[in-house]
Amino acid sequence: MTLLNAKDLGITLGMPLFTNLNFSINKGDHIGLVAANGRGKSTLLSCLAGGMEPTEGDITRARGLKVGYVEQNVPGDLMEQSLYDAVLSALPTEQAEYESWRVDVVLDDLAVPVELHHRLVRELSGGWQRVMLLARVWVGEPDLLLMDEPTNHLDLSRIGFLQNWLGTVARDTPILVASHDRAFLDAVTNRTLFLREDQSQSFALSYSSARAALDESDAAKERQFENDSRKAQQLRRQAAKLKNIGINSGSDLLITKTKQLKERADKIEQQSQAAYKDKSAGAIKLVNSDTHAKALITLEEGEVTAPDGKVLFKIPPLWIKRGDRIVLLGRNGTGKTQLIRMVQQAVTGEHPTIKSTPSVVMGYSDQALSQLDDQATPTEVITERFDVGDQRAIALLAGAGINLDMQSKPIGALSGGQKSRLAMLDLRLRNPNFYLLDEPTNHLDIEGQEALEEELQAHNASCLLVSHDRAFVRNTGTRYWLIENKRLKEVDDPEDFFAASLGEQSSG
Repeated sequence: MTLLNAKDLGITLGMPLFTNLNFSINKGDHIGLVAANGRGKSTLLSCLAGGMEPTEGDITRARGLKVGYVEQNVPGDLMEQSLYDAVLSALPTEQAEYESWRVDVVLDDLAVPVELHHRLVRELSGGWQRVMLLARVWVGEPDLLLMDEPTNHLDLSRIGFLQNWLGTVARDTPILVASHDRAFLDAVTNRTLFLREDQSQSFALSYSSARAALDESDAAKERQFENDSRKAQQLRRQAAKLKNIGINSGSDLLITKTKQLKERADKIEQQSQAAYKDKSAGAIKLVNSDTHAKALITLEEGEVTAPDGKVLFKIPPLWIKRGDRIVLLGRNGTGKTQLIRMVQQAVTGEHPTIKSTPSVVMGYSDQALSQLDDQATPTEVITERFDVGDQRAIALLAGAGINLDMQSKPIGALSGGQKSRLAMLDLRLRNPNFYLLDEPTNHLDIEGQEALEEELQAHNASCLLVSHDRAFVRNTGTRYWLIENKRLKEVDDPEDFFAASLGEQSSG
């Protein structure tokens, strides 16, 4: 049964986001919506939810269809409410008065600890705010669930809970979920819609299989286009020869054949379609400046403590060698960020138990992108920090996906994807030989994640990184350090940690 059908859908907001989009959502569908940053995923979800009208085309919904839309951002008017009241306020007034028990049931289904029920939304972590937004939608018992980047701010245990929840509690509810988390999409979807400016494609496959099918489809179209182009060129060359012969011999028949050959070439070119080339949201390029040192960072036996002096975990003697891409694993609250800060301190100054080789040049980025001042402009960041002129800065920023109009506006006005690409440009211009990266894929689309992976691998970059993105960790890491039972130890791979974390039903 078809619940929603989109026909010839198109949206233009200053520029076309997408056109000629045709797809349907049926019972049993768990669809992954995939596109580059700024390509219209959130806009499409808003249209499907009835929040805005498309520029062209039609959306047909089944009679009485109740659509629940879990947006990315928390509305400001909810921040001063308690989590419980924020969910309760999603119900109609009369229902909220007599059926508040529905909130208790939903919060229990979503494993929200009782001690959080009456905490103000603004006091909650980003992960629990995401859970609150889902609870507000789910309490209304939607027939169709739309979700925009639901794993943002969630740790692995909460991502695992959400995966399980979608496969059990919400199993019979069709969903359309926009996400850049490749492992999550593989776990929860059975269809994939690749949203493009034109030639959007849908496959009855989860993300990884669908991506392979899309790449093959694009490659086949490219081969066909090249063959058609060669055939048309050959016909035109033959037509040119016949034309000369016909003119010299005065043969009307040859002139007619010349015209027919040209018409065949025209028809082939008109029917031929080049493979789709998606416009990049901005390039990500890194460097790895030279150092002859084999050991860049040395960790002596010691302890990592919280700001209040509490011992978080103990460190054995360890080394970060040139070419190591070490992923730091551990549940939330175990002290990963504290260790990252200690390594940063060792490189920029001194630390009693962590030593840095003098030749280390660090490129550092944290998950909040705190190295970028929201009040500064992208142009100021590049021209004031680095020895580049205005024209070079314009070109560098444009290459990173920040157009001329945005280059002179405050960084705070940039999208998350643009900020991330600006941060990567800032890292490259520092010419580092050691990267310290805390959740570097936050806000990056899949294209950006893959570009970052490729750059780290291609330059044999040395780095210590923290990430909840399983695909990124698997594709990037060469060594793995795990914080467990208040000790730091090296493990062969991240899979046991992933399995244990995804099986938990707690922290957010």
